[in-house]
Amino acid sequence: MTGMPDEKPPLRIASLADQCVQCGLCLPACPTYALDGNEAESPRGRIAIAAALARGEVEPTASLREHLDHCLGCLNCERVCPANVQYGELLVETRALLGPAPGRPRLLLALIKRPALWQFASRLAGMLGLARWKRRLAERLPPASAWRASLETLPDGSNEAALPTSPADAPSAQPGVALFPGCVASVEDAQAQQAAITLLRAAGYRVSLLPAFCCGAIDLHGGEAKGAEHAAQRVRDAWQAAGAQSLVSITPGCLGTLRRALPGVTVADPVTLLSERADQLRFHPLARRIALHLPCTQVNVARSESALLGLLRQVPELEVKLVPRPPHCCGAAGSHMLEFPQRAARLRDDTLEQIASLAPQQLLSSNIGCRLHLAAGMDQSGRQWPHLHPLTLLAQQLIS
Repeated sequence: MTGMPDEKPPLRIASLADQCVQCGLCLPACPTYALDGNEAESPRGRIAIAAALARGEVEPTASLREHLDHCLGCLNCERVCPANVQYGELLVETRALLGPAPGRPRLLLALIKRPALWQFASRLAGMLGLARWKRRLAERLPPASAWRASLETLPDGSNEAALPTSPADAPSAQPGVALFPGCVASVEDAQAQQAAITLLRAAGYRVSLLPAFCCGAIDLHGGEAKGAEHAAQRVRDAWQAAGAQSLVSITPGCLGTLRRALPGVTVADPVTLLSERADQLRFHPLARRIALHLPCTQVNVARSESALLGLLRQVPELEVKLVPRPPHCCGAAGSHMLEFPQRAARLRDDTLEQIASLAPQQLLSSNIGCRLHLAAGMDQSGRQWPHLHPLTLLAQQLIS
């Protein structure tokens, strides 16, 4: 926990809220404020709501807490805040105080958080050819249905790519790096995880793989405090058993939760470590124009966008085009795309228009949730950009 550990949650929330000077500089950076033009859908408005709830000045009605639940947790507001308000911490504490939203899709989220079940469901869907008729089935469900949104993000396997064989750790390889697989990413982004291992070993790191399970981000940001703490303890136990010097995850959305569970431990995006040894990596040329989508967590939590750009620019002939910001968020935001699919789709459409303006041949994004969400929008709009994790492309081009 950050902040004031001796204070009870309501007092802690009030203390965090009091840091806000109500300047409004966060409003232009907030995607939900841009979506609605409503003060209650801005960081400043949500801070005021959180403070009033913590002080018992208002009741947690459904309409009031919905403004808090609409927050994407993108942390663009923290990046521009002159008072250094810990907005992310305030949001987590307030949601924990309120508890999970009544309409939360618990069954679906329970499936997502369990990689073995998700992998079984994914294989079953592949055997049934569900990707071919998912749209027809989805259209039978209400537009606001979490299950409809889940069906629409079902991958079709068309982006699978061959990777070079991962080298073994060199006897003198140092330092030790543990890779955290996560939940959905361990199934749907397995290639990118293998790519990370390949690249890290090529750069001279000794790599070990932790067991696959949810880091707790879904529960932490959904007000499920007990579930989040249980996941955090699993993270601590797995880290202790790894005996590594740093922890990495290919999914930027996991990094904040992992850092929260492991204070004092170096928890990083693999590209940060790779950029430190970039001189040991060589890549085959690739004459291709790619659009690089930077997830909010990569920019605001990992802060690894410069390192990623540097690595991609080492690939000869690769033309890298950054997807403009704004829009500030594609709308995926962890489970947000399942809980509020119509709002998420509006944000996604804006992002896809910006991508289209770059006329790319391929789309890269580091966060599996963002990529699946954007791919669903591409399916619906008839766009056909192949999409990959940036590490997958780098491993494909690696000169071994």
